[in-house]
Amino acid sequence: MTPPSGLHLRPAEPAREDPRRSDAARANRSITQYVLLVFALSIPFWLFGAATDLQVMPGLSASALMALCPMAAALFLVHRERGSQGVIELLRRSFDFRRIEAKRWLVPVLLLMPGVSVVVCGLMRWADLPLPDMQITALPALLMFLAFFVGALGEELGWSGYILDPMQNRWGALGAGCVLGVVTAAWHLPALFLSHRSPSWIAWWCLYGVAARILIVWLYNNTGRSVFAVAMFHATLNLSYMLFPVYGSHFDMRLGGLVMAGVAAVVAVVAVVWRPRTLARQDVAWSRDA
Repeated sequence: MTPPSGLHLRPAEPAREDPRRSDAARANRSITQYVLLVFALSIPFWLFGAATDLQVMPGLSASALMALCPMAAALFLVHRERGSQGVIELLRRSFDFRRIEAKRWLVPVLLLMPGVSVVVCGLMRWADLPLPDMQITALPALLMFLAFFVGALGEELGWSGYILDPMQNRWGALGAGCVLGVVTAAWHLPALFLSHRSPSWIAWWCLYGVAARILIVWLYNNTGRSVFAVAMFHATLNLSYMLFPVYGSHFDMRLGGLVMAGVAAVVAVVAVVWRPRTLARQDVAWSRDA
């Protein structure tokens, strides 16, 4: 399998275990097996959401607890690949902020999604769409962010930390972002239907979700493949939506999908000038991990 540009593997040192032996394990990971396992683990949460009207947050079905399934699937498979050491290394990526050498990338990680919400808000006011005043208080916002960060880690340890690299090896960064975006959008569909979203809203959300996944791949590669960074981005994405009046119920998903698609398109066009296979200006340094 041909690795992405910028991938350099060091030879094993004779006196100790090769610190990059996990690269071979990543290259041989079955994308289909992982995706099917995530979906299978999610079924009980979908059934629980269908059987009860319980909501973990306003407008968010209890089936959203499936957010832990990508991590659970990754931990199971990485334990089978490399044992407890692999599990520990994958979990450590929850706070791998030291990978972020270029700290300027924290700006889009933390501010891109609030910026998208501001643009959507401005477009809604310009179009004279109904929009109550925003009411943001610090403590509830902080608690929601912490909850969303935990959920984001549950997703990104799997989607980004476990299976994204093999997908990039096969399809490049942009291709992997599109494919994984479609997979994760499909995975969210039961929870969205259980939250009583309309078909048109869900269709626009799918565009929004695929575009968001492309941006996550872009940030992942430009932050030294930091799971912590993309989990922070994922958490700000959910928080920005929930802080929109009222708990996101007035967020115009059609405009949101179009704005997100526009941002992702800009990233894709710029990537043609930079590195189409990595969406990064410099070659990605692929280092030891699970």
